[in-house]
Amino acid sequence: MIAIIAEKPSVAREIAAIVGANDKKDGYISGNNYLVTWALGHLVGLAMPEEYGATSFVWEQLPIIPQDFKLVPRQIRLEKATKADPGALKQLKVIRSVFDQCDSIIVATDAGREGELIFRYIYSYLGCQKPFDRLWISSLTDKAIREGLQNLKDGASYNKLYDAAKARSEADWLVGINASQAITIAAGQGVFSLGRVQTPTLAMVCSRYLEHTNFTPVPYWDLRLDTSSGNKTFSAITKDRIDSRAVAKELFEKQKQQKTVIVQSVEKKEVSQEPPLLYDLTTLQKEANSKHGFSADKTLSIAQKLYESKFITYPRTGSRYISDDVFMEVPQLIRKLIKYESFSNYAEKLSDMNLNIRSVDSKKVTDHHALLITGQLPNTITYDERKIYDMITGRMLEAFSEKCIKDQTTIILNCANTLYTVKGSVTKVAGWREVWNEKEEGKDENKELPILVEGQELHVSNIQLLEKLTKPKPLHTESSLLSSMESAGKELDDEEQRLAMKECGIGTPATRASIIETLFSRDYMRRDKKSLIPTEKGLAVYHAVKDKRIADVEMTGMWENTFAKIESGEADADNFKKGIEIYASQITEELLHAELNLPQMQTATCPKCGKQVNLYPKVAKCSDAECELMVFTSLCGKTLSNDILQTLLSGKQTSTVKGFKSKVGKHFDAALILDEDYKVKFVFDNKGQKK
Repeated sequence: MIAIIAEKPSVAREIAAIVGANDKKDGYISGNNYLVTWALGHLVGLAMPEEYGATSFVWEQLPIIPQDFKLVPRQIRLEKATKADPGALKQLKVIRSVFDQCDSIIVATDAGREGELIFRYIYSYLGCQKPFDRLWISSLTDKAIREGLQNLKDGASYNKLYDAAKARSEADWLVGINASQAITIAAGQGVFSLGRVQTPTLAMVCSRYLEHTNFTPVPYWDLRLDTSSGNKTFSAITKDRIDSRAVAKELFEKQKQQKTVIVQSVEKKEVSQEPPLLYDLTTLQKEANSKHGFSADKTLSIAQKLYESKFITYPRTGSRYISDDVFMEVPQLIRKLIKYESFSNYAEKLSDMNLNIRSVDSKKVTDHHALLITGQLPNTITYDERKIYDMITGRMLEAFSEKCIKDQTTIILNCANTLYTVKGSVTKVAGWREVWNEKEEGKDENKELPILVEGQELHVSNIQLLEKLTKPKPLHTESSLLSSMESAGKELDDEEQRLAMKECGIGTPATRASIIETLFSRDYMRRDKKSLIPTEKGLAVYHAVKDKRIADVEMTGMWENTFAKIESGEADADNFKKGIEIYASQITEELLHAELNLPQMQTATCPKCGKQVNLYPKVAKCSDAECELMVFTSLCGKTLSNDILQTLLSGKQTSTVKGFKSKVGKHFDAALILDEDYKVKFVFDNKGQKK
């Protein structure tokens, strides 16, 4: 009997169908000498400090550095403690039974660092000793699964991948647990969260916000000259910026007197624009945020669903290249798109052309190749899923198309020894830009200038004085933040430089979205349309840690590089762990002495014991741990204001609060009061409203 373990039930069902297992049981599928089961994400994880005999949030017990990490089933948080998730315990029992019945195991969790960690933690926690092989595939099409099952890899060949995943997991624990407890102790109120990747990411958001808000605009001036040749009119701007109002006005008065301008130089050159590389996950997330306003987390969620539906290849990839053998399948994929209405005409045209091979480089393919569509075209998918699918499809067509060729012209005009410049561009061969038929951003794009020669004299039709202001760097969006995470905060415009910096970026393509979502859930930042704005709490944390080791973006980027080296065998995981333990001790000492300038917390008097109640963003909680009074600020889809909480805690009934939503989706209004057990109770008027 052979066991197969997938990461999700949906993937397990696809694999079970291929191997002929059709008998569905509770937690697994059997048949044809196979038992196919699944994890439910991270069923097993690292134990919390209490498992090592440590008491949380005690100065003297920090740093907490376990000699050996313990594995426990996934935990869920209750009001005052955590306990094992019953769903995780149930599925672990099923997996243990499946493993016990089998002679060997096929590992079919996602083919990447996290997928490997999910299986190995389960395998270790269960104390399993059965031999296992690895199914390593980049899509869930029937063909890919069959080929993968025919070419299983020895599980031991992925030991280094597991070492890297385990090193990352333990580093996150050591930094996150100790830093969060140290900063919380230093704050003296509330609970705060810091992390190895989370904190440098917050620092990037806050530093950009402060730079933006503290920016002082500086005025400068340009002159604009309007002229024409033949029947074509055009405008040129002074070549050099003018920083003085007086100088600008004086020059303007002189230039107004001029009737003619001389063409000083005409530079014309042909420019070739290579097509963009294929998408990796981060690039897809950035462009989906810019074009459609999708969060990184939403884009990943949609891409994962498209993958599990067999429409695209594995989405959590960090590569923008494909190998030669994958390239052999591309012409067939393009021909398939002739039947896909959105790109039918262009796909038919491209199918008869030589394909561009810029995105083909086996040496630059990491665990998985770049994002591609599969041969299975989608019919009924949601509007948002269609947007992401079309982005991946369009990029694939762009990547294999010919170059875009343009004629670019730069003209310099001389008007009484003041130089003006104007640029124009005319597309000769649209090439890859024909896929979306969108104009390139920029004022010079497709601006056709008249044919001019040096020394030619033109008539000046108008001169204008333009007053302008310097602008700050824009606030971070999720798109720009992902770029900064990818390049460890370095501002890089060059595509090749960005790719080179990937090894030193912070986070991974698979984890960056969850890091950004963590900053939202911790109330460290919020969205304002597309912009990311730090909250008061986020800024307070940033000011407390900005000069500390934990906020060092480049150091965190170096660790990501080390994980990659552990995976390739170039670095030793044990040596890295020793370094992280030293680092955890250093940051703990730093953070215990940090100062947080927090906004004054609102308080009330506890109706139960008479002591102070602290009003946190999500809960009002008595300061006496033994009292246990707790009132959550969110109730039936409505966030209760501090005024409402104050009224409740004073023992009085509130006025009618509008906008509650029942479990069945119906809206209702009601007053609130605390009952004899200090639980919030609805009070309805006598107009027939029911609870």
